[in-house]
Amino acid sequence: QVQLVESGGGLVQAGGSLRLSCVASGDTICISTMGWYRQAPGKERELVAAITSGGSTNYADSVKGRFTISRDNAKNTVYLQMNSLKPEDTAVYYCNARTVVDSYRCRGQNYWGKGTLVTVSS
Repeated sequence: QVQLVESGGGLVQAGGSLRLSCVASGDTICISTMGWYRQAPGKERELVAAITSGGSTNYADSVKGRFTISRDNAKNTVYLQMNSLKPEDTAVYYCNARTVVDSYRCRGQNYWGKGTLVTVSS
């Protein structure tokens, strides 16, 4: 099992910055990809950014050049640095961790944090 705890959400004006953090605990050795998803009112949950264990990253087109995802494997923590925030970025941001499948302890599950609200005012 993996537990995820997010922090760093809040209220910020357009053009400002926030840094989200997500700390994973439990069977962290099983984690392959970690990432951030967001869900705005009336919209589907969408991928914001993801990062593999090796450091490869993937971003939604809407946040490229503004957001940066990083991870500290030693601390089992993933970060999302959000710059030049827009009102359209307002959403609940969820930390996500995907685990591999192996014959020992990894069950190939998808884990989610509780979410943290980011509100960007215009």
